[in-house]
Amino acid sequence: MSSGDGAVLDLLHTLLQRRSITPDDAGCQQVLSSRLQQSGFNCESLPFADVKNLWARRGSAAPLLCFAGHTDVVPPGDPDAWATDPFDPVVKDGVLYARGAADMKSGLAAMTVAIEQFVAEHPDHAGSLAVLLTSDEEGRASDGTRKVMQTLEDRGEHIDWCVLGEPSSQAVLGDTIRIGRRGSLSGMLTVRGVQGHVAYPDLADNPIRRFAPVLSRLHEIEWDLGNQHFPPTSFQVVDIRSGVGAPNVTPAELTARFNFRYSTEWTHESLRRKVTGIFDAEEIDYELTWHLSGEPFLTQPGKLTYAVVAAVREVTGIEAELSTGGGTSDGRFIAPTGTDVVELGPVNATIHMVNEQVLVEDVARLTRIYKNIIERLLL
Repeated sequence: MSSGDGAVLDLLHTLLQRRSITPDDAGCQQVLSSRLQQSGFNCESLPFADVKNLWARRGSAAPLLCFAGHTDVVPPGDPDAWATDPFDPVVKDGVLYARGAADMKSGLAAMTVAIEQFVAEHPDHAGSLAVLLTSDEEGRASDGTRKVMQTLEDRGEHIDWCVLGEPSSQAVLGDTIRIGRRGSLSGMLTVRGVQGHVAYPDLADNPIRRFAPVLSRLHEIEWDLGNQHFPPTSFQVVDIRSGVGAPNVTPAELTARFNFRYSTEWTHESLRRKVTGIFDAEEIDYELTWHLSGEPFLTQPGKLTYAVVAAVREVTGIEAELSTGGGTSDGRFIAPTGTDVVELGPVNATIHMVNEQVLVEDVARLTRIYKNIIERLLL
């Protein structure tokens, strides 16, 4: 192990020991800010509500390459279900176990050390470097990257390229690079009826019966076939509730929540119109409200994607797949400003699970990949 590999693992251990359960940063950003300042970064804290955000920049010239990520993690769940303490990182047989090991403190440590190494070797590099961190990615995602991007836009700061350290890899490090994400649109439904006795259905109006054919139709629709860059749009019901707690009473109300993960074949407006039309075609008393988590975005092939693919190939020998799969990320707040965004990080097989883990070797290799990306873009 080289001294650089030891440095990134030491930093990773420091971050993993901090219980930064969303939206608590638990001092992670201060650790990273102190290191970035030593490399000549101007570090600015941008708190909103109970969320901590960090904007760190070195240089004022274009182009601006930004590394982005989040310091918050999801709760560990039952600590007794873990083989080790989720906030006391342990290495066994070359594998590091801890909450946040893959999602995404390995990415944070790797990008920080990669930047340190690059700046030490190339203090007069072209363009500018930046780091954007939030403690509000795993939670509401309302006071984090979204607000930081608004702040930067208001004062005329534009990010040209952004690398998110999210765990994008599927089976081995570098096999998958996210170049976009599907949109996420949720519907919150209330169906109203008339409560009554199960033996006298003609005197009641059961909202479950009213909703059943609509639900069936929503599931039967082939929303689209996807396209060159996106998989097909999916529809999933995540919650249905009704009943009054008695077996002989039909309810007066049903509530449900459903979600679309949609491709660029749709906009959130066109999806809403489609669904509303289906409900309106039925005899049903309903109320439907919507929540848009993010529109789909796509980074077209260009200098950033070429640099990331080449860096992965040089360090790992792998020809990465370019993908838009998976859930949402904070890339949905960065891309709309005209920034090219990619996501590259550790293997995601254990994220949010008990015994979350990352290969020690992958942390070192990810650091080398990030440094290679910077060299390709700013030298």
